[in-house]
Amino acid sequence: MATKGNGRYGRDVLAGDWRRPVRKAIREVPLERDLVVEDADEAFCGAVVAWDRAAVTLEDRHGRRRVFDLAPAGFLVDGEPVTLVRPSASPRGPLRSASGSVAVPDARARTARESRIYVEGAHDAELVEKVWGHDLRVEGVAVEFLEGIDDLPSIVADFSPGPGRRLGVLVDHLVPGSKETRIAERVRGEHVLVVGHPYVDVWQAVRPDAVGVRAWPEVPRGVPWKEGIVRALGWRMETGEAWRRILGSVRTYADLEPALLGRVEELIDFVTGPHPDEPR
Repeated sequence: MATKGNGRYGRDVLAGDWRRPVRKAIREVPLERDLVVEDADEAFCGAVVAWDRAAVTLEDRHGRRRVFDLAPAGFLVDGEPVTLVRPSASPRGPLRSASGSVAVPDARARTARESRIYVEGAHDAELVEKVWGHDLRVEGVAVEFLEGIDDLPSIVADFSPGPGRRLGVLVDHLVPGSKETRIAERVRGEHVLVVGHPYVDVWQAVRPDAVGVRAWPEVPRGVPWKEGIVRALGWRMETGEAWRRILGSVRTYADLEPALLGRVEELIDFVTGPHPDEPR
């Protein structure tokens, strides 16, 4: 017969309070910007945007913010209870803006250049501002919107581009044979750069997984595109509210499609870069 204690067969599994479940240690997770967490009551999910000694501020995909105490096991990460803690040291390396460029802390907006970037509509301008706003303020580049491309030739003529006064234009649905492509060909020049993405609307330039959908739906011809998207996704909201939901899901350049990223970067380089015939 085995002896008690650490004998041949080990400790008696019935010894002690065997009905009490073993408590798992709660993992500590250092706070960092854009870390997505839920509060322990599963009532609010958002990305970390700020924190102090005792509390953390979360922002959800609609842009709403709430402040929570940094309580033990007060949050969930991928469904796992965790304790959020302040990082022990500042992260190494330079701070990055939403576009991935090196951020300039406390930078004051540069006096606006004469060069400009035009985009097709208000949604395009809001998306560019959210991701590249820091970069554009540092460079002193203003972004304006056209409210459609039909008036682009007259806008370019009124702008009078030339040395030191460049115009960059971002166009939706710039594909071979489209109306947009024909208009763009009329205005391109040494001091005018027109680039575009292949999407019907800038909404599609946001990656579907960032918005929480598998893919952007196909909208039948004859159906207003934005209304068709909202209906196909089953969202019970107006298009303006739908856009706020989409824009709120964008945190960094990683939430955008490469077909838009490259074109915006190209425009910024064009309007800020040196030219042999322009004063430095």
